[in-house]
Amino acid sequence: MTVKQQLTDLLEQRIVIIDGAMGTMIQRYKLEEADYRGERFNAWHCDLKGNNDLLSITQPQIIKAIHREYLEAGADVIETNTFSAQVISMADYDMQELSYEMNVASARVAREAITEYLEAHPGAGPRFVAGAIGPMNKTLSLSPDVNNPGYRAVTFDEVSQAYFDQVKGLVEGGADILLVETIFDTLNAKAALFAIQRFFDETGTTLPVMISGTITDASGRTLSGQTLEAFYVSVAHAAPVSIGLNCALGGAQMKPHVEELAQIAACYVSCYPNAGLPNAMGEYDETPADTAAIIAGFARNHWINIVGGCCGTTPDHIRAIAEAVRDIAPRLLPVLETAL
Repeated sequence: MTVKQQLTDLLEQRIVIIDGAMGTMIQRYKLEEADYRGERFNAWHCDLKGNNDLLSITQPQIIKAIHREYLEAGADVIETNTFSAQVISMADYDMQELSYEMNVASARVAREAITEYLEAHPGAGPRFVAGAIGPMNKTLSLSPDVNNPGYRAVTFDEVSQAYFDQVKGLVEGGADILLVETIFDTLNAKAALFAIQRFFDETGTTLPVMISGTITDASGRTLSGQTLEAFYVSVAHAAPVSIGLNCALGGAQMKPHVEELAQIAACYVSCYPNAGLPNAMGEYDETPADTAAIIAGFARNHWINIVGGCCGTTPDHIRAIAEAVRDIAPRLLPVLETAL
């Protein structure tokens, strides 16, 4: 069976669990500058603290341990530590040349974590590595210069090539799925989807694609101004396995948007919210039980197929979510009429 067939079979049987926050877990280790540098980058010419993607090279044992915690908590899908691992974002650390290596290393660490987990839990069923393709620090839809609305800091071709190199590294490192996530600018996402299709065409490879957008506030729009339905229509051409929402909002705030998406999506629907909204200190206070109760409500309404957590969530959140939805049937794919 292909990975897509395995994943689809699982989605037809039950609600699939994706992991929780990587950054939240990394923060628990209280790493310092020297930890990020390791021996290899001890003399690097600029600060590296905060470059979490680099840890797949300098501290792979930490990243693997985090993956193992999520697998033990019940995650079927674990995301690679590659949220910003493309040349445009890595320019902040002058590490553009290392972005490909970061993606290969991150995918391999995740694959090793799954291999070790399945060896310890024979018969546990398939587990999948999702190559995480996050947003950039530059956007194609918005100008960074308020005095020049037509200016763009980057071109579509530059964004697409950056994502192409990232996809290449993720696939060669062993990713099963490509997850374009935390989308606040759909044009950036379309560049990523274009890069993915180009990679498939050039290599003859085909992997399942998952897409997850971000509604940024109560207006129900992405940061670049699209409504949820407009976002869905803009990316549905990629024929993803799933389209969903993550980040920015907690489950309670995400509820009406998940309901809307469940009504319009012809594919499976994913949802991995933050652990509520951040407090005054930027921390997340929502307990695993609270998050699980909210997501269980989505499940009972048959809105979702894939659930997990984003910022502020931990293995305890994922364990509670997995338990809460264990006996609830997944959302059935709707039979949609063809309008044109």
